[in-house]
Amino acid sequence: MTQDSELAVECCLLAGRLMMESGAETYRAEDTMDRMAMSQQLTQSQSFVTPTGIIFTGSNSLPTKLVRISSRSTDLARIAVVNAVSRKLVNKDITLKEAYSELVRIDTEHKTFPLWLQIVAASIASAAFLLLYGGTIKDVPTALFAGGIGFSISTLLEMKTRVKFFAEFLASLCISFIAIYSVAYGLGNDVDRIIIGSVMPLVPGLLITNAVRDLMSGHFVSGVSKGAEAFLTAFAIGAGVALGLSL
Repeated sequence: MTQDSELAVECCLLAGRLMMESGAETYRAEDTMDRMAMSQQLTQSQSFVTPTGIIFTGSNSLPTKLVRISSRSTDLARIAVVNAVSRKLVNKDITLKEAYSELVRIDTEHKTFPLWLQIVAASIASAAFLLLYGGTIKDVPTALFAGGIGFSISTLLEMKTRVKFFAEFLASLCISFIAIYSVAYGLGNDVDRIIIGSVMPLVPGLLITNAVRDLMSGHFVSGVSKGAEAFLTAFAIGAGVALGLSL
């Protein structure tokens, strides 16, 4: 195994891992890795990508490598910059070492928006969905508050416990309590629309979309696993709301 070939394999694996951790589709990650490998004369490259790991080999004469994907989120900006690096490498605008250095920089330095800004965005989105579903202006402050609190609980609990579905269950339960008591004390009009608008930031929309696209592309393992994760997330949200309404 030459040094350039080893670096090419590591570069492809790093690009694939960054894309899958950021919420990219399986076929997109595989296509990016294969194109990068082809640009480095690894014409027999093979990749097998799942939501929890990537298996990749540059050729029959090179060792097969595995990289574990331990965390997944939605970061379309990171997907875009990784794609930009891969295009530059394929077009010979940068060298392999420059591409690898750029991917390492993206992995170590790329940051998401601060938590407070994510909470503000979730609050605004909740109010917007409330109005979209026919809610009144009187319900907007409650939706702003409930959506922000629910998103905060979900994010912080997931960071602490590493149990995604439990965090979303408690977040939706809290949202239902806020909606119920706000209407009971005259701060809102419609419990249902407040809850619907406030839980929307928790709904796994991108995950559902990626599951369908992977299934349509023939990636059944990834499609089914992402679909199951989306179903469990939706079930956790629904169970939390149902428990809150029943108490």
